[in-house]
Amino acid sequence: MLNIDLVPSLESPHPEAEIPFLRADVTDFGQTLEALSGGDALPGVDAVVHLAAIPSPAHATPDQVFRTNITSTYTVFSAAARLGLPRVVWASSETVLGLPFKRPPDYAPVDEAHVYPETSYALSKVLGEEMARQVHRWHGTTIIGLRFSNIMVRSDYERFPTYWEDPNRRKWNLWGYVDESHVAQSVRLALELDIQGTDNFIVAAADTVMTRPSRELMSEVFPGVPVADRISKHDTLLDISKARKILGYSPTFSWRELF
Repeated sequence: MLNIDLVPSLESPHPEAEIPFLRADVTDFGQTLEALSGGDALPGVDAVVHLAAIPSPAHATPDQVFRTNITSTYTVFSAAARLGLPRVVWASSETVLGLPFKRPPDYAPVDEAHVYPETSYALSKVLGEEMARQVHRWHGTTIIGLRFSNIMVRSDYERFPTYWEDPNRRKWNLWGYVDESHVAQSVRLALELDIQGTDNFIVAAADTVMTRPSRELMSEVFPGVPVADRISKHDTLLDISKARKILGYSPTFSWRELF
């Protein structure tokens, strides 16, 4: 494995497990092509995990977010196709579902068909999913998009009690989250999945960030929105049933284990 980025990852507490690093700008086709071409640094490459992006609408101006994210995704997909690499797994986003939910969702839990890009960031991800379909049609590359929810590391859970008094604080993504361990699980499953073509999967935790039941939250904050009968207790309102069924995704950890 090889980590390709503009800057190295943070220093790992397990240096023996660190992945070799190659500095490259994946918005540049030449650098990306060279980085993915193999050689001594990358022998026998057969898949790319593309996570490079400006990570949210708040991290840069809308034009910078769109330009960087759409260019890097196009470049990685195109380089992989040019090199004949059979598979790309990449980070799409929960934002394509309508985040932030300033307008009510059509239904809950929202599934992969609920597509309302509201920011330049979300639009770049929707167009990335369309690019994946085009690249597969033209080159046969299998490209799997993972629509990650708000990714949490274990220290992030200390903030959760600050959300509980006011449900409006986290309505922007229907009170969703995903643990870093489940992100890693979904990537591994997408790399191993016996599938040809393109597909996209919502990847979230099985529960919400809240102590109040999910149906109660929807009734208060989004009254009138239909909620599926199967939703009970603290069930997620980001539908992960497709990821469970096709990927074999199984998010067993919950923040509730820490409190």
